[in-house]
Amino acid sequence: MNSFKTKIGEHIINLTLDTNRFISFFSKTFTPIKNEDRDLPSHLNVYIESGFGNSFVNYDVSITDHSEYIQYHRQDYLIKVDPQFTRAQIFAHDELALKHALMNVYSAFILHHNWGLLIHSSCAIENHKAHLFAGHSGAGKSTAAKLSSPRPLLSDEATLVKVTKDSITIYDSPFRSEQEGSGDQAPVPLSSIQLLFQSKQIERLQLVKSEAYIQLIDKVFYWKRNGEEVTRIMKMLKTIVNQVPVYNLKFQKNNKFWELIS
Repeated sequence: MNSFKTKIGEHIINLTLDTNRFISFFSKTFTPIKNEDRDLPSHLNVYIESGFGNSFVNYDVSITDHSEYIQYHRQDYLIKVDPQFTRAQIFAHDELALKHALMNVYSAFILHHNWGLLIHSSCAIENHKAHLFAGHSGAGKSTAAKLSSPRPLLSDEATLVKVTKDSITIYDSPFRSEQEGSGDQAPVPLSSIQLLFQSKQIERLQLVKSEAYIQLIDKVFYWKRNGEEVTRIMKMLKTIVNQVPVYNLKFQKNNKFWELIS
């Protein structure tokens, strides 16, 4: 058995692995917990086993509620988590399956505790403020992340957003696609959200709040389980658009779009 303790957002996660197979995966983007936090209790304990199922086929996940656990099943992973979201078992086929399963577990965990959302996007820092780049698959989230260098990057695939009635804060996300993070970036207030559209023009147009809300609904990493969770997501998205401006951003594959943001 191998144990790995990390911190995601404000939450201490204790991971136990059945083999050495996934050690390299965690060393890439998951930062070991700091010495001063080692004795703090874990918010979530996750036991991980390898060798489950088949290679990735599609994103379809079936969800089943049992008396003692909630089950999430995809062809390449199986998750069992207790109703209080304190313990989870993950059975994963490979590293891709494990990453998606962990995103599933953590997204459900923060939603259960009404802490925040995991949003399909990239996010960079400019002048101590976070700017988020969202869009449909292929819109350019990873491209915007690369073009934002040398600005610190908080995410390139899944942005970790804490939502309160007074503030919207972005935390360093370990759920990375291509670009690794430092793991020690402090949380930063969210200043803007850009919905990306590749274009021959460079233009930014602010959306009204109702349109911004609608556009963000399908950008949340969420595996639909019940109406109560959907209601929580809707309330948090409304809180976000009430505090943070949302724009349509037409951009080229260069960094000139930052001139409209800075």
